[in-house]
Amino acid sequence: MTGLSNRAKDVKPSSTLAISDKAKQMKAAGIDVVSFGAGEPDFPTPANVCEAAKKAIDDGFTKYTAASGIVELKKAVADKFERFNKLHYEPNQIVISNGGKHSLTNIFEALVNPGEEVIIPAPYWLSYPEMVKLVGGVPVFVKCDEKNGYKITAEELAAACTDKTKAFVLNSPNNPTGMIYTKSELEALAKVIVEKDIYCISDEMYENLVYTDEEVVSIASLGEKIYKRTITCSGMAKAYAMTGWRIGYTGSTAEIAKAMGSIQSHQTSNPNSIAQKAALEALNGPQDTVAAMVEQFAKRSQYTYERCAAMPHVSLIKPSGAFYAFVDVSRTFELSYKGKKVGDVFGLADILLNDFNVAVIPCKDFGFETHIRLSYATSLENITKGLDRIEAFLKTLE
Repeated sequence: MTGLSNRAKDVKPSSTLAISDKAKQMKAAGIDVVSFGAGEPDFPTPANVCEAAKKAIDDGFTKYTAASGIVELKKAVADKFERFNKLHYEPNQIVISNGGKHSLTNIFEALVNPGEEVIIPAPYWLSYPEMVKLVGGVPVFVKCDEKNGYKITAEELAAACTDKTKAFVLNSPNNPTGMIYTKSELEALAKVIVEKDIYCISDEMYENLVYTDEEVVSIASLGEKIYKRTITCSGMAKAYAMTGWRIGYTGSTAEIAKAMGSIQSHQTSNPNSIAQKAALEALNGPQDTVAAMVEQFAKRSQYTYERCAAMPHVSLIKPSGAFYAFVDVSRTFELSYKGKKVGDVFGLADILLNDFNVAVIPCKDFGFETHIRLSYATSLENITKGLDRIEAFLKTLE
C-alpha cells in the first residue's frame, strides 16, 4: 500500500517561511522588496562566538557528543537559568537540542499521548499546533482578548481544561504579539496548572528581548509545585543572532529530561558539536553584543509602533518584547483597492507584496485572521521604507 501517512497530510506548511521565500525570490529577480516576514535578527553572530566555532574545528571537535549535549554546555545553561531566570537545574535536568523547535518537539513527544489535549492560547506561534498534531495530540485553542493584551487569563485556562488535558503552552515574551505576562498573571496561571495537575510548557525564547521595565519572570520560579510541572524552553537563536546554528535547550525534572534525551538519541543523536562550543562561548563570554542588539530593537519597536498607530484603518497594542508588531487590519477588509474589496488578511498581504513590494505575515495560521505580524528584525532604513509603502497602500483604500 502506497501513499503518505494521515499525519503528514494533516500538517500545514509554515506560512511565515512561504511568504519569506517568495519575498526572497522577488529580491533575487531584482525587485526592491521590504520583508517584515521571518523572525530572524539582521545582526551578525558575535565575533567571539564565531571564533569559538573555528577553534572547535581546528581542535578537531567534530565527532559525536553525548546525545543530549556536552556537560560543559549543560553547566553553562544551568548557570544561565540560575542567574537570569532564578531557576535551579542540575546538568542532568538540561537537554541541548537542535534548535528551539527541536526542544519543543522533544517536549511534546515525551509528554503527550494520542488523543490528549494541549491548551494553546491564541494568538500563538503557528508551529505549536502542528507539533502537537504530529505526536497525535489535540490542540485546544483559547482565543485571547485584546483588552487583556492578548494574554490568557487564569479563568480562561481553567475553563478550557478537561479530563483529557495534558499540558498548557505559555509563550512570554510572545510571538506574535510581543506581550509579556506579569508576575501576578503567572501566579494565577500557576495556581490553575497545579490544581488541574497538568504540565506547563514555557517557551521563553525571546526572554532577552524586552524593551520596558517589566520584570521578566519564569513561571517555574514561582514555587516547587509549578517547578515540577514546568518544562522551560529557550535557545540561542534570537538573543545571540544564532538562528542558523540550531541550538535550543530545556530545563525540567530529571525524569522528563531523561525521557527527552532518550527520544533525541534515536531521532537525531547529538546537536552539532561545533555549534555547541559556539553556544558555550555565547553564554559564558561577554554579553555586550546582546545589550547592543536589544538597544537597537527597542528603537525599532518604538518607531514601528508610533508609525503604525498613526496609520489609517489599522490598530495595535504597543509590544513589550520580542521583535514583532501585531497589527489589526480588519477594518480594511470591506474597503476597496482598485475597485475591488480587500476581502481578508491574505488579500491584503497579496496586494502589499505584489503591488507595494512589502512582505507581511497574515496571522490566520497564528489563530487571528484579522491581524498581520510585522517583524522589525531588520534595519531601521528598511522598516521606514516598508512602513512608508504600507501607509501609502492604506491611504488608497476607499
